[in-house]
Amino acid sequence: MLLTDINKGEKVRITSTHRMDALVQRRLMDLGIMEGTLVMIKRILPLGGPIAIEAGGQLIGLRRRDAGMIRVESV
Repeated sequence: MLLTDINKGEKVRITSTHRMDALVQRRLMDLGIMEGTLVMIKRILPLGGPIAIEAGGQLIGLRRRDAGMIRVESV
């Protein structure tokens, strides 16, 4: 399942980010978001806008295109 398939308020664990662009993947790693990280969807903006996730106490916005490349599993 992909991060874009998750509903607001659900907690999931990231299982794979290997389909992402290397620069975006590196930036997420710098923020502490990598395989095995627990994240929660905080807000899904309308009209194809970004998705806000919470990971490790920080709120991060992801482009929907990038979020669609992150594989997750339910916790």
